[in-house]
Amino acid sequence: MRRCFIGLGSNLDEPLKQVSDALRELAQLPQTKLLRHSQLFRSDPVGPAGQPDYINAVAEIETELTPIQLLDQLQAIEQAHQRRRIVHWGPRTLDLDILLVDSETIATERLKVPHPYMHEREFVLYPLAQIAPDLKLPDGRRLEQLLEQCPMGTLEPVAL
Repeated sequence: MRRCFIGLGSNLDEPLKQVSDALRELAQLPQTKLLRHSQLFRSDPVGPAGQPDYINAVAEIETELTPIQLLDQLQAIEQAHQRRRIVHWGPRTLDLDILLVDSETIATERLKVPHPYMHEREFVLYPLAQIAPDLKLPDGRRLEQLLEQCPMGTLEPVAL
């Protein structure tokens, strides 16, 4: 079984519902068990101006799927939520990113793990710290080191 962390985000079509539904769908993936997830957070958008705020979370799963099989499953969930890839870092109904897969480093055309921007995104690091505070990245850095270099900014927990 592989231990993986998945980043979830949405800023269109009822983002709270999109992320909550996606968490339930992660629990239903084949050969996969949802272990835990962070609370939901509101964050400022990254990318083009004028976008609505995002709702973000991080989930921890165990899976027997290969990283590419997992990516395919996550992209199928995104498609079921009407995800459109029109503008880079543009608004989206649902974004599911593989952040980490065990202590593996993966660099293919389709998948890069650890996620290449996770170390600079508070909406990834703070939810991740909620569920895995002692996490060590494949390069040996500890999550707490990344948090020290990435201020929380306007990130705020969302009450359901």
